This record gives sequence, C-alpha cells and structure tokens, in this order.
Amino acid sequence: MNVDCYISKKCSSEDDLRKNLQEALRLENVEAKLNIFIINDEKANELGLKGSPSIFINGKEIQPIDIIGFS
Repeated sequence: MNVDCYISKKCSSEDDLRKNLQEALRLENVEAKLNIFIINDEKANELGLKGSPSIFINGKEIQPIDIIGFS
C-alpha cells in the first residue's frame, strides 16, 4: 500500500498526521509506504488538492472530502 499525504507549509498538523497514520496502520496490521510532502499553494492548486492535509491511498483521495481551498 502507498499512502501519500500533502500538507500546506502553513499547516501545523504534520506531527499529528504522521503519528495518527502510523498508529492506524499498526492497529490494522497494514504495511504501507508513507510519503509526506510539504507543498506550497501553487503546487496544491496544480495538483487539484482540496485541503490540508490531503491523503491519498494508492492514488485515491480519501481526505478531505468536499472541502474547498488549500490551507
């Protein structure tokens, strides 16, 4: 499994995100490659991200859903 996370440079949730994802993977006994990318607004818009953090599992966005704006 591949987990890609995109976080705005302005977002302070990286530590909590990393901790929560690692704990969830451990509890579910799932092995995954966790990638966390700190990006600017321009890159977020280029990627069409809906918010920060944005989480993709195997290329499918799971978080956030129906949020407008990356910040």
